[in-house]
Amino acid sequence: MSKPLSDRIALITGASRGIGAALALQLAQAGAHVVAVARTVGGLEELDDKIKAAGGSATLVPLDMKDSEGIARLALALNERYGRLDVLIGNAGLLTTPSPLGHIEPKDWDNVIAINVTANWHLIRAFDPLLKASDAGRAVFVTSAVAYLARPYFGLYAASKAALDALVRTYAAECANTAVRANLFSPGQTRTRMMATAFPGIDPMTLPTPEEVVESIVPLCLPECAESGKIYDFRAGKFLDFHPPA
Repeated sequence: MSKPLSDRIALITGASRGIGAALALQLAQAGAHVVAVARTVGGLEELDDKIKAAGGSATLVPLDMKDSEGIARLALALNERYGRLDVLIGNAGLLTTPSPLGHIEPKDWDNVIAINVTANWHLIRAFDPLLKASDAGRAVFVTSAVAYLARPYFGLYAASKAALDALVRTYAAECANTAVRANLFSPGQTRTRMMATAFPGIDPMTLPTPEEVVESIVPLCLPECAESGKIYDFRAGKFLDFHPPA
């Protein structure tokens, strides 16, 4: 039986747990060779075991997303080995304790911006040539509805995701005349460790699992996906187009 991502190379950041780990497994099951990137070696090894048990293959890359030189080295290594990248998933993210804007510590601001924005710019910068070397490069970055809802006490996270949204949609516009398509994915509240930290009062059993959520990300990774520069909202079950009228 043919698999939709057979012989495709897919890189996923934040792949050691939650949405990243669930997506890595599903992409591997769809036939992709997964390049799994995360800081936690133990989590990557657990993922590798699951991928192998499912008959898939993976390359494990322990890497802190604040290591821009490490991102560049990874791009060089993938270029030497494969000469292309078919799928890029920017999933790694950081959420600190919700706080009024005036109470945010500068170090927390710097860390969240570094992971949620700057690291994703480095991914685009490093892997753009490899995505364009693919016959159908697909980039998907995980965002959040707080980017445009202006929820109290989530200003830092919201600002970082709003910046990510602008970054990715700009990249999509710059790739309009290429075979690359870039989109954002908003999962909404999901049964993850990050969610439990931010909203300890919410019963996690009332939330969708990462495995349920990522089923909607896989179609965005396929060569057949023609949409670009949009946000796919998991809860709405559709693309949202935020382009204002000219």
